[in-house]
Amino acid sequence: MNAYQCSGWDPAFSPSEPKPESDIVNIGYVVNVIEDQAERSEALFHAWSLSRKVLVVSALTQMYGRGKNCVQFGDGFVTRLGTFQKLFEQSELRSYIKQVTGSEAWPAGIGIFYVFKDADLQQAYLLNRYRRPSTGPRKRVSELRYEEHKSLLEELIAAVAEFGRVPFDDEFARTQEIQDEFGSIRRAFSLIKRVTGIDEWTEIGDQRTQDLLVYLALSRFEVRPKYSQLATRLRRDIKAFFGSYSKACTMADLLLFRAGDPEAIDDACKESSIGKLLPKALYVHRDAIPSLEPQLRIYEGCARNFVGDIEDANIVKLHRHSGKVSYLCYPGFDKVPHPELHRSFKVNLRNLDINCYDYSESENPPILHRKETFLEESDARFGKFAKLTRQEERRGLFNETSTIGTRNGWQIRLAEAEVELRGHRLVASKNA
Repeated sequence: MNAYQCSGWDPAFSPSEPKPESDIVNIGYVVNVIEDQAERSEALFHAWSLSRKVLVVSALTQMYGRGKNCVQFGDGFVTRLGTFQKLFEQSELRSYIKQVTGSEAWPAGIGIFYVFKDADLQQAYLLNRYRRPSTGPRKRVSELRYEEHKSLLEELIAAVAEFGRVPFDDEFARTQEIQDEFGSIRRAFSLIKRVTGIDEWTEIGDQRTQDLLVYLALSRFEVRPKYSQLATRLRRDIKAFFGSYSKACTMADLLLFRAGDPEAIDDACKESSIGKLLPKALYVHRDAIPSLEPQLRIYEGCARNFVGDIEDANIVKLHRHSGKVSYLCYPGFDKVPHPELHRSFKVNLRNLDINCYDYSESENPPILHRKETFLEESDARFGKFAKLTRQEERRGLFNETSTIGTRNGWQIRLAEAEVELRGHRLVASKNA
């Protein structure tokens, strides 16, 4: 149990409940059912006034088929049940929230937005969306002094891996112990580098530099904060990795502007060592997005900055020429050898349009092959998926690819080869 204290209020079912100020206030699917526009804005603003740190706003959005054959009423419609509904466009809802609250709304998903009152919390949230997890490198040799203080130094290793740089005294909980034993954190880290080597630490620093460039580039969509408005840790990061805020912003802006250049995106896709490259797009598993080079991360980040996180979307399609990013939902990607496509969401970055396609009722949906190609080689799933691919290649199942991209076409190919799948293993069929 996390022991969170929660309370709620509803004008119909719980009108007498108090409405206290809270760190987090959620107004979920409320603004879309209030037909009076003034009352709708009043409800949203009142929720905003009660939040101390962040307001969560959600509402139904305009999707294909929603509101069809309904009676128009005001700026919405009357449903078959006789209730009012206002369907927002994603960008319309974002603008409406900003208009009422006076603060920027950040998409967490389709129809879901966060509005921050705590500036440090907002910066931490946005930065964490574009950072990748990392761990410190393993030791390559053993030294007596390292082994003597192993527990203390391994905590410092974890801290440097987290920051990508040597932490300041007030950023490490055991600074006093480090100073007593080694004189300073920098001296202690010098010992660590003698034990582990420096190459992996350089790589971690490069990764943090790229994470910051992605964050700064995507912050340009709104009003980028002044240097004095940045959180203390972020100011320290920028000074350590770039030397100055202006230099960091210039480098980030260059990457952001190149995200709108089809040739730059095409070149980045062709040069990527991660993902499955096809003539029109690069396909990448969402877990591998943070490891793409910054140009492609910013390209995808532009779409995510508009649409938020798509639930169940596990494959990201980076269109090489058209300025679009698609989010594809393949349930069972980990367990099913050739998962079927259930839904896709295509974001057009040129006109900020979202197209949704549902394949869940299709009699012959598209399927995936060569699942390992969407992942990094370091991914724990890579080996199992690659082993299946090698078996299928030896059987000649990929010799002709025009018909195997759908479920029915693939089943026919398996039957012709007299094989079947048992999990991620290819075996002779019972009728062979």
